[in-house]
Amino acid sequence: MTFKGLRLNVVTEFVAGIIIPGDPLANVTFKVYGYITQYQALLLISDLKLGHYMKIPPRAMFVTQLVGTIVAGIVNYLTANYLMNNIPNICTPKNTRWTCPNANVFFSASIIWGAIGPIKMFGKGSIYSPLLYGFLIGALIPIPFWLLMKKFPNVKWLKYIHFPIMLSATGMIPPAPAGSYPSWLLAGFIFNYILIRHARSWWRRYAYVFSAAMDCGVAFGVLIIFFMLQNNGLEFPTWWGSGGQTGDGCPLSHANYSGIIPRDHTIFVG
Repeated sequence: MTFKGLRLNVVTEFVAGIIIPGDPLANVTFKVYGYITQYQALLLISDLKLGHYMKIPPRAMFVTQLVGTIVAGIVNYLTANYLMNNIPNICTPKNTRWTCPNANVFFSASIIWGAIGPIKMFGKGSIYSPLLYGFLIGALIPIPFWLLMKKFPNVKWLKYIHFPIMLSATGMIPPAPAGSYPSWLLAGFIFNYILIRHARSWWRRYAYVFSAAMDCGVAFGVLIIFFMLQNNGLEFPTWWGSGGQTGDGCPLSHANYSGIIPRDHTIFVG
């Protein structure tokens, strides 16, 4: 919970869209300097905090983070160039395995907040103008439960209703697919509810390590699947666990607003 800081994603886009309307590149640049720097700083602080819990000296943690940042910057650049030059139809709807969700969110944000601008998109007369009430609702909705917690301090379940934490998860939906949430919920329920109550000693000793192991396992699994299988033309059988016929588990993901998939729309799965 302590990692949930105030993020300036929409705020920077909104401000840049008002100051520099009609310029998507300027909007993205303003967002990168205004939001991404803060986000990366929060990640650095999170790592340093984890190192503090693990009794690792702060200087060693900082040097490790610095070296990792340099290596990751080089590797990410080389990997992106390799993928763009070797994956057919990458970052397009025709390739359901390589949809580039983060890049598409950046592009969509540049169009909505930069090219169109918040005044045209959410201004008076726009069908999206009621969405601006979300700012007001988000500011007011925690207050009643905070007052109830103060009035009824003996009601224990009230302290677990934390709307900033609950609603912050919805901010991951673009680009995170909805299918990710059940797995996150299941893992969180097992580790932070069941194990912490019935195997606290194991949880205290291995929870952080196991979390890092799962992250590394996914990363290594992706590398093995791509370089050893997909890169050599070997594909897993088509079944619901791998996305079915459409590759993403959603038959209507390639349909138009009427729910009809165009006949000339071909899907590249690979």
